[in-house]
Amino acid sequence: MFEKYVQIIGDSFQGYYNYLISEIFVLSWHNYFWALIVISLFFYSLELIKPWRKGQPRIRQDFWLDGFYMFFNFFIFSLIGFNAASNVFVELFNDFLAIFGITNWVAISVVALPGIVQLLVLFLLRDFIQWNIHRLLHRVPFLWEFHKVHHSVKQMGFAAHLRYHWMENIVYRSIEYIPLGMIGFGIQDFFIVHIFALSIGHFNHSNFKMPLGPLKYFFNNPQMHIWHHSKKLPVKDGGYYLLGMNTLHGGLFHNISWGTNEVFIQSLKNCLNLDLNTKLVKELSDLDRLEDFQHLSIEDRKRYFDMIRVNLYQDYSVENKFIKKGA
Repeated sequence: MFEKYVQIIGDSFQGYYNYLISEIFVLSWHNYFWALIVISLFFYSLELIKPWRKGQPRIRQDFWLDGFYMFFNFFIFSLIGFNAASNVFVELFNDFLAIFGITNWVAISVVALPGIVQLLVLFLLRDFIQWNIHRLLHRVPFLWEFHKVHHSVKQMGFAAHLRYHWMENIVYRSIEYIPLGMIGFGIQDFFIVHIFALSIGHFNHSNFKMPLGPLKYFFNNPQMHIWHHSKKLPVKDGGYYLLGMNTLHGGLFHNISWGTNEVFIQSLKNCLNLDLNTKLVKELSDLDRLEDFQHLSIEDRKRYFDMIRVNLYQDYSVENKFIKKGA
């Protein structure tokens, strides 16, 4: 039994190496290597010809780092072990099912469906699964420690799409495997779906603006996705409780409807218009009125009033010293 898994590991390394060499040197319509290069060059050309944030350098910050992430996550990670580990896991999983007499765990076969319907089913199901995985990456602290690598981008560009921790490959592929396998799909099936997803991801992260009209409610785009990479400190009444900047930008405060619930949205739009990189942090409640204190825990209320007490004492001391000095 053990020898079987050792054989799988050896065959996987050799097989993926041969596959990668073939991808590089043999052109075909199902070539991921050259598809990645062509799609990347296409969106980079759009960024050069018609950049959305015109003040952003053509070779933006961490451009080459993101280039490394692209090829590492798409090919090298599989070459150095992920492909072998995946094949061993699949065999272990099948052996585990065989203990219970399960040799075919396809619950709903889609093979008999027309090809275009299969593509649509795969696209919708895979997109739904990945959306939920993405939510987990943000909501589970352990997973966020990996996903924050993707959110470390300082200047957005197409290649930022594939800047992510190698652990995300494991998380995505592991969770995708069972639901896709249960309807008869393998992770590597349907080249066109993978390439379409790659193109959409490059587009969403690119420094390029293409208004989608009503389709913006159905498809992600750079103007929407950059909000996902933004950072401010919003409050629940529509404003914000802190704004940090390395350099003062006076235009940030133009055309703001102060005192309304539009302050935060208008300020964020100003950030985008000024080509400022922004990031959002945890939303909190503002403390403008007495009833706002009801949102605070007892510990936070005590901490807040202690802070006020200290500040009042310091202000009194400074004023008292000034009066004595003046006298």
